[in-house]
Parts: sequence; structure tokens; C-alpha cells
Amino acid sequence: MIRLTEIKLPLDHDENAIGQAIINKLKIQPAQLHSYNVFKRGYDARKKTAILLIYSLDIEVDNEAELLAAFAKDQHVKTAPDTSYKFVAQANENITERPVVIGFGPCGLFAGLVLAQMGFNPIIVERGKEVRERTKDTFGFWRKKALNTESNVQFGEGGAGTFSDGKLYSQVKDPKHYGRKVITEFVEAGAPEEILYVSKPHIGTFKLVTMIEKMRARIIELGGEIRFSTRVDDIHLDNGQVTGLTLSNGEHIETRHVVLAVGHSARDTFKMIHDKGIYIEAKPFSVGFRIEHKQSMIDECRFGPNAGNPILGSADYKLVHHCNNGRTVYSFCMCPGGTVVAATSEEGRVVTNGMSQYSRSERNANSAIVVGISPEKDFPGHPLAGIDLQRKLEEQAYKLGGENYDAPAQLIGDFLKGKSSADLGDVKPSYTPGIKLTDLGNVLPAFAIEALREAIPAFNKQIRGFSTNDGLLTGVETRTSSPISIKRDRSYQSINTKGLYPAGEGAGYAGGILSAGIDGIKAAEAVALSMLENT
Repeated sequence: MIRLTEIKLPLDHDENAIGQAIINKLKIQPAQLHSYNVFKRGYDARKKTAILLIYSLDIEVDNEAELLAAFAKDQHVKTAPDTSYKFVAQANENITERPVVIGFGPCGLFAGLVLAQMGFNPIIVERGKEVRERTKDTFGFWRKKALNTESNVQFGEGGAGTFSDGKLYSQVKDPKHYGRKVITEFVEAGAPEEILYVSKPHIGTFKLVTMIEKMRARIIELGGEIRFSTRVDDIHLDNGQVTGLTLSNGEHIETRHVVLAVGHSARDTFKMIHDKGIYIEAKPFSVGFRIEHKQSMIDECRFGPNAGNPILGSADYKLVHHCNNGRTVYSFCMCPGGTVVAATSEEGRVVTNGMSQYSRSERNANSAIVVGISPEKDFPGHPLAGIDLQRKLEEQAYKLGGENYDAPAQLIGDFLKGKSSADLGDVKPSYTPGIKLTDLGNVLPAFAIEALREAIPAFNKQIRGFSTNDGLLTGVETRTSSPISIKRDRSYQSINTKGLYPAGEGAGYAGGILSAGIDGIKAAEAVALSMLENT
């Protein structure tokens, strides 16, 4: 097959336009074109009155070799790559050991699935509950302020990505097309087929719930085992080699291959592995607030007269500003038509995050607006110092919100002026349990407040109305990424602990559902190859 890229057509093109564009591009007769498939569809909205759709197409034609030769200098006409997944190994009868995957978020899900598909019968240990029970606990916290520290936005089947926008795009390099494996498995589990080709695919929480259940059933069908409500309390080592695990119920599992896929909020696990002497180091992350505007305003700014077009959907944005004080402020985890959610996993702390359903039909757009911080500048010394800083900021937010899990909030205009808010404007808060209007100026370090007050008006130059007085800031956003990195070598094992495979967002190797899933596949492959070498 041939892949054509950068095929541009008007937003309102008719159904025959794609085929005609292929014919025109390749200068062929209609009869020479046998079929085409849309591999990717994006858009160019720089000219709002003439938005273009941009296609990458896989086509079948007569005389493929001749056409490729004729267009050899055209970078937009190439042989279509094989994106199908190839298993690197298959378990044999000599394999008696069972690998263990700790954590059942996107990374652990795909590590477990691929190990099961290769016949290695993994045991997956998840401290939280099955996804439907976890959903009840999470919604219970949002509605009644009853926090379950083991079953919430951060912990449980599906991981933190379950209560998010369900974004399935990433900027990680993926030469082996592992991302295609992730998305294909999601489609087979019930995700909309459009995620195979739209440029910024997303699923939404409710669809993710049913998909994860189907994928869990598939793992079990293939010989895997999943232990819910079971935390790993100890990793046993012998001369730098993993030999087993002790679980929170007192059970001991013997294994020499463990995928550590615990996510970015497993602070007690991070402390445990540090105490065991497993090498970790502090890494940069970001802190800030959630910002809310009316989605209609974002749509109008991004799409102009084409706002509301069903192909475009609800508009998103991506913003970056380099501040005079040397800090960088950027938008993160933008959720069109979504809600701001309570994402704490520890008592006496307030954490925000964002979530959308597949429809993205809620009245507000929200995004994290965050400031980059680093161990060298902001939390030097101990590898776990970033966790200490996160907790300090979350505790300040809890106190400022009234010590009842309401979140402190402030109108954008008041924040920029440095005065406390007394009344809401046109933007109604979506955060539950609730908010308390206050002054956010003391919730974050002074350098962060200074940077945010510079960046928000600067963002207004890109999205008119971004610094509107009536927009809302809600604090705090501290879980943008893991505050630690668990270093690994080329074999995907810890640099000082053989048999431990740190993976995903919690280990510092992913950021989001897709990249975490990709890293889970890589870890599974490394485990499988190691187990076969040792038989």
C-alpha cells in the first residue's frame, strides 16, 4: 500500500472529494484507484473562515511500484508502514514462574495483557477496587466528601486515566508503532473506531469503564490473575535480585520478575522502595491551578464561524509562556467540555484534576495552568523531597478551602489584581465537592504566583478572553507527573535491582494513557525475553 500525507480538503467537502484528491495527487485514472483508508485526520484552523481537514491516507492502486518511483522525491508519497503488532516471545512448557505486575492503570493493564497474550500467565496486583466499585467510591467522595484512600481518582482499576478526558495522543517517539497496538486493543474492547484515525483521539470516563472490564476479562481468559484491594507492602531482594513480594493481606508471592507500574501517586510505595535501597531520584514536575472558561468562548476563539461543527467538536488549546523570572508556564491536560474533579488520595489534602466524557458537552472548558519546578531549584536534597512539597501545597489548599475537601478558588481577574474573590461571575464552578472563594496568592510559592500572573494575560493574546475577570481558578494542581524517577537500564530493569522493571508514569517514563500503555508493552516484552533466557 501507499501512504499519502498532507492531503488538504475543505471542512465541508463531499464524500467523493477524498478519492478525487488521490487521483489528482498521483495523476492516475479513476480505475487505477482500488481503495483507500483514512489513517489519520486532523485539521488546520489557523484561518477560521476556511478551516481545512488534513488527511493521511493508505491506498491501494495499480502499478504501485511505478508510482512510488515516480514520486520518490515527494516526502508525502511513501510506502505505508506495517503497523501491526508482532509478539517478541511466546511462553513454553519450561516456564513455571509467574511474572507479577504491580498496578492496573494503563501501564499495568498493557503489561498484563501482552504478557497474557504471550502465555506468561501474569499475576496483577492492584491496591484499589474493580473499576465499577471504584467509580462508586470516587463519586461518593465528590458528592459526600467521604474519602477512601485506597479507592479514588488515583487508585483502582484503570488508574488515574479513568477519571480524565481519556486522551489517546502522545508526543513520544514510537518507531515500532506500539501506540497502534494500544489503540487497536481499545477499539476491540469497545472504543469508538474513530480513535484509530482522528488526530487527537479521546474516549471519556464512562466508555473507559466498560472497556477496561472487557480487557480485564480477556487477561483472565488468557490465564492471567488479578488481585484487587491488595497492596504490595514489601519487595524481597537477595543480592540485588528480586525474589518475591509481600502483600497487604500477608500473602507472599515468589517471583523474579516484577513490573512496577504504580502510577504517580503511590507515595507509600515510593518510600518503601527507597527504604529498600532501590535507586530513585527526584525529577522535575509542575504545580499550579485548574482554570475554567466557558467552552463556547474557547470554541469561538479557535474556530470562529465554524464553532459547533461536529467534525471539529469542542475546541482545545495548548499554551506556553516563558516568564521574566526564568520560569515556564504552560497548559496541561486540557479538558474541553469537561469538569474539574477532586483527585486527592490522602486525608487532609486537596488536589484538582480535569475530566471529560466522550461527548465533551459540559458548559466549561478546563485546563491545568502550571509552573515547572525542579529538584535543583525548588526541592533539593532528598529523592522524596518533591513528595514533601506536593503534600505541603495540598495541605495549604485543604486549609484554605475550609478543611472539608472544598477547594479554594478565585476569579481570574481578582487573582491578577491580588485580591480575594467574594462573588462568582459568569463561569460557574464544576468542581465537586465544592469551592470556597478566597485569595490563591499564598497557596503556591511566590515565584509560581508571579509567573502565573504574567502568563495568564500573555495567553490572552492567543485566546481572546483567556484572562477574563469572570474565569475561575481552582487549586491546587500538584499531580502533573511523578515527582521521582526510578532509573532503569537498556533491559528495562532497575539500574541496581535485577528483576524489577519500573514502568509508566510513576517511574518517570510516561505521561498519559497512550504513553503509559506503550511503556507497559515495552516492559512486558523485556520480562518475557528475560524469562525465556532463564529457562
